[in-house]
Amino acid sequence: MSHLIISVDPGSPASRAGIRAGDRLARIGGAPVIDFIDYQALSAQKRLTVQVLRDGAAIDFAIRKDEYAPLGLNFETPMMSGTRLCCNKCLFCFVDQLPGGARESMRVKDDDWRMSLMMGNYVTLTNVSDRELERIIARHCSPLYISVHCTDPDLRTHVLGTPRARRLMGQLQRLSEGGIEFHCQCVLCPGLNDGAALERTIRELSAIPGARSLALVPVGLTGHREGLSALRVYEPDEARAVIELSEAWRDRLLAARGTRFVFPSDEFYLQAGWPIPPDEAYEDYEQIDDGVGLLRLLDTEFREAWEELPEAMRKYAPTGPKLAIACGKSAGDFIRGMLQDYPVAGANITVYPLENTYFGPTVTVSGLITGGDLAGQMAGVDCDAVMITEVMLRDGCLFLDDMTLDQVRDRLGKPVVPVGRRGEDLLNAILELNGTMRNVE
Repeated sequence: MSHLIISVDPGSPASRAGIRAGDRLARIGGAPVIDFIDYQALSAQKRLTVQVLRDGAAIDFAIRKDEYAPLGLNFETPMMSGTRLCCNKCLFCFVDQLPGGARESMRVKDDDWRMSLMMGNYVTLTNVSDRELERIIARHCSPLYISVHCTDPDLRTHVLGTPRARRLMGQLQRLSEGGIEFHCQCVLCPGLNDGAALERTIRELSAIPGARSLALVPVGLTGHREGLSALRVYEPDEARAVIELSEAWRDRLLAARGTRFVFPSDEFYLQAGWPIPPDEAYEDYEQIDDGVGLLRLLDTEFREAWEELPEAMRKYAPTGPKLAIACGKSAGDFIRGMLQDYPVAGANITVYPLENTYFGPTVTVSGLITGGDLAGQMAGVDCDAVMITEVMLRDGCLFLDDMTLDQVRDRLGKPVVPVGRRGEDLLNAILELNGTMRNVE
C-alpha cells in the first residue's frame, strides 16, 4: 500500500529531507500507512524514517523535527483513502427518506469511524472489524461518537437491519478497556426502542467507564416514506415520558458518576411542550452538535452579550428597520420569547417559522430549511433584511435544494444574512443590521 504525494509544503521537514511531489508514501517508522489516521500518529515523533517509492524504488529518509510538527506532505484525498460506506438498513435512515430530486451527494451513506474522530460524525461500528478496533486503540483515537440506538442485541439487529449490530457491547467494552472514550446517541422511535428498552440502554451504557454521555433524539421522518417501515413522530405525552425516564436516571447518575450522562435533545422538550432546562443541566454541552442544549446555549450567550450593552440599548423600542428571522417551526416560539426577554432598542424584529415543504411538515428544524422554502415563504414579507442560521447552508452558500444564497437574495430583493449559531453572533447581527439599515435610510 502506498499513497501518491501531490505536493510538499515548502520549507517543511519532508521538503528539507528531499521528498518531492510524485513520490508515493509507503511507510513511516517501518510501519505501513493505511490512511490519514496512521499518517498523523506515525509522523508525530521527533525522529522518524519515512519510506517513499520513487520510480518503483524504495527510498528511506531520516527526518528530525519538533514533536507533532507537520511532516508537510499532501495527498489526493484528505483521508488518504475512500469513505467507508454504511452496510446497515436502518428503519429510520434519513437518506432513504429524501425526495426524488435530491442531489446524489446527499444519498451517500457513510459510516466511517475516522470521520467520527475528525468531525464528530456518529457511526454504528457495524463495519469495524476486531483488527480495526485494535488500530483505533493503538492510535488513541478518542473520543468517538457512536450511534447506539439500543443495547439489546436482538432489538439493535432489527433496528439497524444487520446481524453485525449484535457486536456493539463487546466493542464498547474493548474500546473502554483500551482507554478510548466515546459519546453515544439513541435515535428513539415511539414504542420501539424507548420505554423498557431505553431503560436497559441507559443502565448498560452508564456502566461502561469510557462512555461519557448519551444523547436522546426523536426520530426524524420526512414526507417521503413510501414503502418504508411504519414509523411515526412522538406525541406530547410520549415525549414527556422519555424526559421523565431520563430525569430519573440523570439524578441518579449525577450522584454516582458526577455527570447527568443522559441528555434529551431540545426537540424532545419542544415536542413535549416543556421548557428547555437551565444552563447547568447541560454541563459542558458535549452533545450540542446533536441538538442537545442548542437553544439553551443560544439564550445564555445572547443574554450574556445583551447584559454588556449600555442600559439605554436594553429597552423595547422598535423604531428601527424591519428585520426578519426565518427559522424552522420548532425553534420559532423559543427565539420569539428570547427576543422579548432581552430587547434591543431600535430593533424591530419579527420571527417567521417556516414550514418545510421540501422534506415534509414533520421536519421542523432550522438546519433543513431549503432555499426554495425560504424564498417562497418570505416573498412579500414586509421587512428590510432576513436573518437565517448559517447551518442552513453548505460551504457557506448552498442550500440543501441546490439553491444558492445569491439566488435567494435575488428572489427576495433584499439582504439575506447568515448568522453564526452562537448567541453573541445573533446579537451582533441585529446591532449591525439595525445600524446599517438606519444609515441607508
